Amino acid sequence: MADAAWLASAAGFALAMAATPGPNNALAATAAANFGLRRSLPQVIGVSIGFPVMLVLVAIGAAGLLHGMPGLMLGLRWLGAAWMLWLAWGIATAVPGAGAAPGTASGARPMTLLQAALFQWVNPKAWIIAAGAVAAYTGGAGLLRDTLLLALLFAVVTFASLLGWAMIGLGTARLLRAPAALRWFNRAMAALLVASLVPLLAG
Repeated sequence: MADAAWLASAAGFALAMAATPGPNNALAATAAANFGLRRSLPQVIGVSIGFPVMLVLVAIGAAGLLHGMPGLMLGLRWLGAAWMLWLAWGIATAVPGAGAAPGTASGARPMTLLQAALFQWVNPKAWIIAAGAVAAYTGGAGLLRDTLLLALLFAVVTFASLLGWAMIGLGTARLLRAPAALRWFNRAMAALLVASLVPLLAG
């Protein structure tokens, strides 16, 4: 069993990584603001499952395989960036349904559970966090144990963090009842999504 110091350190790392602004959090806030919390839950759950699964696969060798193919790694990074820019454009130009209740929008929907889980593989921040977590908190004879505990920690912390961001988005939508105001919120979240790419791609 991992000791208390390891658990405290790993939990703190997971919280810091999951709660700070990034693509997953911006998308969770935007989804809840536009579609409501209930319709956004599959997206939240998808990330909360998808990232820990990714972390386990990174620990057992996915990162080493990709780092052995630098062209593929670079292509994956830029593919992820392009997809997030496309998502940001869609968010920024989304038109909330005229006369709709707060937390709803017309002509669009949040990510499905599977889409949100798969999104982690083209999310540069997810790759950086997974690689850093595996390097810092796993290794030696306890590799499997540490990896599974770390994945469980991230599942819990990620779900709580995304739920918090979703509630922020939902609360904002209730304050910004006018469609024009909600459009500005969407644009702000799109800008946050784009801004989150800068340090990730510069690294």
